[in-house]
Amino acid sequence: QVQLVESGGGLVQAGDSLRLSCAASGLTFTIYGMGWFRQAPGKEREFIAAISWSGGITQYADSVKGRFTISRDNAKNTVYLQMNSLKPEDTAVYYCAKCRGSGWSLGPDNYDYWGQGARVTVSL
Repeated sequence: QVQLVESGGGLVQAGDSLRLSCAASGLTFTIYGMGWFRQAPGKEREFIAAISWSGGITQYADSVKGRFTISRDNAKNTVYLQMNSLKPEDTAVYYCAKCRGSGWSLGPDNYDYWGQGARVTVSL
């Protein structure tokens, strides 16, 4: 059974940093792309970042480009999201997800397993 478990969320002030982790189990982690999405209250889930199976290809939403970094450690079956220079508009529940294939995708329909979410709150 595939499981994705996020950790590292919390309450921070604007300008601070956080690192989210997503530990995967029940799958051959090294052959799948992974992604991060977020959902703010009253808004639809939006793509944040994705990484290919090897980590060689990454993609970011324009809203986080230059501030967030996605990475993965295939030896630990874990994908990370380093978030710097956080803004109040980054407040959301962050989800990691497993891509159906080895590449990356910004469409949530191309992801078949999701974590339970990690709440990130950024205050002024």
